Amino acid sequence: MPDFTDSLLPAEPSGASVLASERARSNLSIDELSTHLHSHDGFLALQDKVLPILQSEPLLNKSTQHNLSRPDRFKLALARAKLVRRLADKHGWTPAEHEMAEYLVDEVSPYMLHMGMFITTIQEQGSDEQRQEWLPKIEKWEIIGAYAQTELGHGSNVRGLETQARWDGTRKGFVLHSPTLTASKWWNGTLGRTANHAVVVAQLMLPDPVQTSEGDSGDQRGTKYISYGPHPFIVQVRDMKTHQPFEGIVIGDIGPKYGIRIPHSALLSRYCSVNPETGRYSKPSQPTLVYGTLTYMRSKIVQHARLVLARAVTVAVRYTAIRRQFKDRDDASKNSPELPVLDYPTVQIRILPLLATAFALHYTGLAMQNVYSRTRRQIESGDFSSLAYMHTDGIETCRRALGGHGYGGGSGLVQLNADYLSKVTVEGDNWMITQQTAAYLIKKMGSVVSASVAKVEKDEIDVQFTTYFPKIQGGETDRGDRQCDYDILRNDGDLVQAFQHRATALAYDVYRERVVRKRGWTSIMTQLHRLSKGTESLLVEQELTSSAQSQSILVTQFYNALSSDTELSAAVKDVLWDLYRLFSLSTLETEKYEFFSHNAASKHDLDAVLERINELTSRIRPHAVRLVDAWQIPDYLLDSALGRYDGRVYEDLFHRAHRVNPLNKTTVNPNYWEDEIVKNQGPGGEDMWSILAKL
Repeated sequence: MPDFTDSLLPAEPSGASVLASERARSNLSIDELSTHLHSHDGFLALQDKVLPILQSEPLLNKSTQHNLSRPDRFKLALARAKLVRRLADKHGWTPAEHEMAEYLVDEVSPYMLHMGMFITTIQEQGSDEQRQEWLPKIEKWEIIGAYAQTELGHGSNVRGLETQARWDGTRKGFVLHSPTLTASKWWNGTLGRTANHAVVVAQLMLPDPVQTSEGDSGDQRGTKYISYGPHPFIVQVRDMKTHQPFEGIVIGDIGPKYGIRIPHSALLSRYCSVNPETGRYSKPSQPTLVYGTLTYMRSKIVQHARLVLARAVTVAVRYTAIRRQFKDRDDASKNSPELPVLDYPTVQIRILPLLATAFALHYTGLAMQNVYSRTRRQIESGDFSSLAYMHTDGIETCRRALGGHGYGGGSGLVQLNADYLSKVTVEGDNWMITQQTAAYLIKKMGSVVSASVAKVEKDEIDVQFTTYFPKIQGGETDRGDRQCDYDILRNDGDLVQAFQHRATALAYDVYRERVVRKRGWTSIMTQLHRLSKGTESLLVEQELTSSAQSQSILVTQFYNALSSDTELSAAVKDVLWDLYRLFSLSTLETEKYEFFSHNAASKHDLDAVLERINELTSRIRPHAVRLVDAWQIPDYLLDSALGRYDGRVYEDLFHRAHRVNPLNKTTVNPNYWEDEIVKNQGPGGEDMWSILAKL
């Protein structure tokens, strides 16, 4: 029987015509901007090669995946990941092409940590012999690995990990053991159901050399052990044939608990070692090298953040350009049309700064990638000088701006939010993690105060602090009576200086509290957070992050990228400069008191910031659709009715609800006196008690 809804059309103007009109009103070259954003890594060529292959595979169709239960979604993810690897073998994909396929399929892959932290740890921490032994097996997926660091009781504080690796001199190996419940490894993705090997970070426990004579086995009852800190060990955790955990290992969907023997060679020993004969420890020249894998993953998170935020903003911009709500109250015409939601300044001020933030993250991500690559080259050559510098809410805002449809599966943002919410806490409370950066900045400020920084500065923080410290000395005086040096509304370079000045002043304030006034670390943690919190929180918090140093880095890298570019056309560059100003001033506006109190901006300019932001959003508004188009995010990846490139929003929403939703293909039995749940299934069909059996 024909479905009469097949002939229904949405009211005019249709979404398709609206987006066509939006694109026509801007002179911004999408191709030029796309090339600018993606040319550095061949991104678009990779996407163009891989995407058609993925779209031809029925198993990779996303139309009904949002209706699956969690166990079924896991099984689907495993099946898809296996297929993607088979496609990689079939088509001879490079690692970059395989990574592009994983990005486009957009599953939380059961192999994720195998391809990320597991192989990276072996590459960076393994000795030459260990790399030769393990890397070929890892690359061929003959073994599947995970990264087991976080524990039930410890996340951010890696030094507090409770899992132990005790040296047994008699057997020339280690006893890996979780002595407490809180020592259970937790949040170790891939390990729960998929991995058969793991890099396990544990306290290296060696016999006390004072109590233990040379050559003593160190395993006698009563022997005193000393911890040499957390170290990575490679451990087989499951039988390769049965895939069952070994005796002494309990592994489940939320994490494992260890208590087994592992050989001497399990200790990844590129930078440290334990003598198998004496049990004596040879320490690395830089103890922080053990955190190299986390540094790598954090740099990847910032790079990926720009694409995730760009996806959310693409959906928000396209849908709010199409969606119409209410007429202009000042238009007396009876036939005046409803306004696009994106024309409301109250929507622009929430969405367009996030669009600008995606660009800011892009330039900062590139800079971080370059720093990381340079740092790894230096480490491989024996130079560890730059290692310290490396240890340095937008989706939800977009979703809320979409109204009721933003809460439905057709928005494409519900799953996106769920998948990426963990990124800011996966290694622990992100307020706690910032202490690492704060401690580093306090140390740097101490060098400046004591005039111990060399004339040839070592890194960008040294340059910043030595430049602005003279301007903030005597900070106890009333800064409001002083002349401000920066014209933040009319000079783009002054905006950078204002952010760096304010970040330096906050660092000096924290330095005085900690070093001069001897305040306890815990008592000043709120100030530490404001000084240093990481940029990754831009992904999920409702407002921009309130971190002085992170904001300074973002603003500086955005400015430097535009200032040094000589290839972009004037039309494209003008819009990018407006995005830079919007990002900078929107960030500054939320922190106005700090800029004023530290004389990084004048009261007159700060009073005019909101007006300037509104002016910038009005100028950017005509280009908004083309700006999100330039990210070249395919509909396959967006998986969003609201964010479709062709604008057929309402047709797709109806299709997903009416034709695709499997629940609409089921006729239920509402009679409470009958056990039957689904009608007309006959004997053995679903009833109340079969449902109970599945719980």
